Amino acid sequence: MAKNKTTETESSVADFINVIDDEIKRNDAFELAKIMKKISGLEPKMWGTGIIGFGSYHYKYDSGHEGDAPIIAFSPRKAAISLYLNIPVENREELLSQLGKHKSAKACIYIKKLTDIDIIALQNMISISLENSKKLYLSN
Repeated sequence: MAKNKTTETESSVADFINVIDDEIKRNDAFELAKIMKKISGLEPKMWGTGIIGFGSYHYKYDSGHEGDAPIIAFSPRKAAISLYLNIPVENREELLSQLGKHKSAKACIYIKKLTDIDIIALQNMISISLENSKKLYLSN
């Protein structure tokens, strides 16, 4: 069975953010970390070499593959900031329509910069994602 590459590390979140070349993306990363910490009450941790996560849960698939993942997370990548949120399917489209300029895939939401989106809508999505993940993964 393959070993997960993205695991929690002891690397410094601040050190990781401080080396982001793009000043806007660097400032947005610090702001996102502050927002997620405030909403979750959890400290940011590095996951792998490029993901900033908050909290963790253990998963196990029917295939037998299992591991740990952050409850909420983001990654300030070169092309866009990836938001890793667990939004329930029944709320996803409505919540995304309130967010502002973004792209989305099944598991990620991509934004270029925080000024492109509605911060209140983002905060709402983060709260909903936290509650959904707690219900799915932490209530056992």
